[in-house]
Amino acid sequence: MRAAAERPEGFLTIRANPTTGAMEWLEEDEDYDYHQEIARSRYADMLHDKDRNVKYYQGISAAVRRVKERGERAIVLDIGTGTGLLSMMAVSAGADFCYAVEVFKPMANAAVKIVEKNGFSEKIKVINKHSTEVTVGPDGDMQCRANILITELFDTELIGEGALPSYEHAHKYLVQEGCEAVPHRATVYAQLVESKRMWSWNKLFPVHIQAEDDKKIIVSPSEMENCPGVSSVYDIQLNQVPWNDFTILSDVVTVFSVDFSKQVSSASAYHRVVLKPVKSGMAQVIFSWWDIDMDPSGTIKCTMAPYWAQPTSLDIQWRDHWMQCVYFLPNEKPLLQGEIVYLTACRDEYSVWYKLQKARDKEDKTDAHVASPVCRCQAHLLWNRPRFGELNDQNRTNEYIKALKKVLKTDSVCLCISDGSLLPVLAHYLGAQQVFTLENSAVSHSVMEKIFKANHLEDKIKIIEKRPELLTPSDLENKKVSVVIGEPFFTTSLLPWHNLYFWYARTAAANQLVRNITVLPQSASLHMMVVEFKDLWRIRSPCRTCEGFDVHIMDDMIGNSLNFRESKEAEPHPLWEYPCKSLSDPQQVMTFDFRQTVPQHRLSTEGSMKLLRTGKSHGAILWMVYHLTADISINTGLVQISNEKGNCQWNPHCKQAVYFFSSVIEPEAVADPSSAIAYSLSFDPKTGKIAMDFKLLP
Repeated sequence: MRAAAERPEGFLTIRANPTTGAMEWLEEDEDYDYHQEIARSRYADMLHDKDRNVKYYQGISAAVRRVKERGERAIVLDIGTGTGLLSMMAVSAGADFCYAVEVFKPMANAAVKIVEKNGFSEKIKVINKHSTEVTVGPDGDMQCRANILITELFDTELIGEGALPSYEHAHKYLVQEGCEAVPHRATVYAQLVESKRMWSWNKLFPVHIQAEDDKKIIVSPSEMENCPGVSSVYDIQLNQVPWNDFTILSDVVTVFSVDFSKQVSSASAYHRVVLKPVKSGMAQVIFSWWDIDMDPSGTIKCTMAPYWAQPTSLDIQWRDHWMQCVYFLPNEKPLLQGEIVYLTACRDEYSVWYKLQKARDKEDKTDAHVASPVCRCQAHLLWNRPRFGELNDQNRTNEYIKALKKVLKTDSVCLCISDGSLLPVLAHYLGAQQVFTLENSAVSHSVMEKIFKANHLEDKIKIIEKRPELLTPSDLENKKVSVVIGEPFFTTSLLPWHNLYFWYARTAAANQLVRNITVLPQSASLHMMVVEFKDLWRIRSPCRTCEGFDVHIMDDMIGNSLNFRESKEAEPHPLWEYPCKSLSDPQQVMTFDFRQTVPQHRLSTEGSMKLLRTGKSHGAILWMVYHLTADISINTGLVQISNEKGNCQWNPHCKQAVYFFSSVIEPEAVADPSSAIAYSLSFDPKTGKIAMDFKLLP
């Protein structure tokens, strides 16, 4: 046992603080990272991925068989072994020995126990290192080079987790030339699409305002219009995007393939393919996905293709660890049906990006390798994809316009508290005498400055880059604020109630406000509903056995991590991507009155929700509703329950909070139609957190 002086000190993590609206460094104990990473991991999702597991097992068995047929011993290198599942498959298929490499120590420890539990310890050696640090030789981690290479190093973009450099190193130093590889190859596909909805995730559209005397339009700065954006992929559950939200302009094309059985290069490269649009339209977005062939002949295939690119008879496997990619072209281009265009896909070690060229532009040889997009306007650094969509939602904007018309007067002095909001412009156009906007960062300051300038408002709206508690009368030109406005939206918010920072900021600025202050929104309410998920429950559910192998140890590991302090909280998910049905009616459970300052005491509530439909109670969904005025509200969660089965539609611009019940961790617990869920919630104003507890009632 180590002496106290030898114990590792706690380390720092960065977390959102809802009371300050800032990301703050906190000291955590030595167990924190282990529990956090395991609890939030997708290991359970992968173990539930039947299609993936079966295809890997088939591919591994075939590879071992081919090596044996050549009269060789089957020596396997498994990079990124995780639970050790693929290594156990290899040994079960007849491999003579397997080196299982896992860099994450808690996971490597679990793999050792799982391998031992299943009786494979003598033929599987778990190596707790990054694969690039593994040595080969009599005194090395591996006695000899392997002749079968097994990996699962892929993300939604295929190469985002460093698969290419890992393969490159393995072929140079860890495996024999001409080795078998499972998977044998990966192929990336692309499809050209027009989608106003998705393009609204990338550009700021004109915003229309009906003022008292005339119509006004908020225009986007030219720098923003022409900005190529950022290269980061937007990975989503493409199967959940409604068919009428996009128009397919091209057939599916093969962009590039990687043969994992040969030397792989991680050097930057580009691939150009010819496209003939099957329909005229505005090229805006690239859909992309990949598949992997587990054998050289391509008969064992695992695909990420969306439903329209798969045979109709195929049962599509749900998975959350691999989804589909959405890439945004630097600029939209009008295309004619049958017109030849060239799609260039560029990649570096970890990412892919695209550019589209007309035939007449193809001769520009200097542009063959397209540089990775870099945001020049800063808006893509300030606003994420859903935030762009939210700002472009004219119906949502109209609600704010209606509410502002109710509260603004010709002598109103407004202070806006939100990150990168268009509300200051709305307030000015709707007749406020003076408008100030509080921006928490240099980036939001810069973006708003550009928007104001593009609309000739740089002298009309004053930007204050200060924390609210530091506001002085001179910042506000010695005027008292009569109206505080906010969406509210803050870039540091993760869970719905993190935007309650608006309340804290309004409280901190109290000395600069008139006594009978008008606040918009005037209040917020927390709402809740019990649901059954179609698939999302899998990310938290135990697997027990996977393809005949006992993985209880992994289940216990996840369960213990979910009981750790951090993991008892709800977690954010964009529920428009994850179908669910309501088992209870939605219920308002808490109210926060922004007209008053933040209270010193806790706000607590308890009650129960009756289950109205038969189903598995997987969890509670929580979301905020902002009451702009007494009769105008903005709902960040449930849009509607669309039919008698309880199918739900969710606000697509926001993440909702999901609290998974023990019925997910303990699948044998099935809800009775007449049962209810008891709840207890407590909001701590000192931390801005909401503690919650739920219990299934008989």
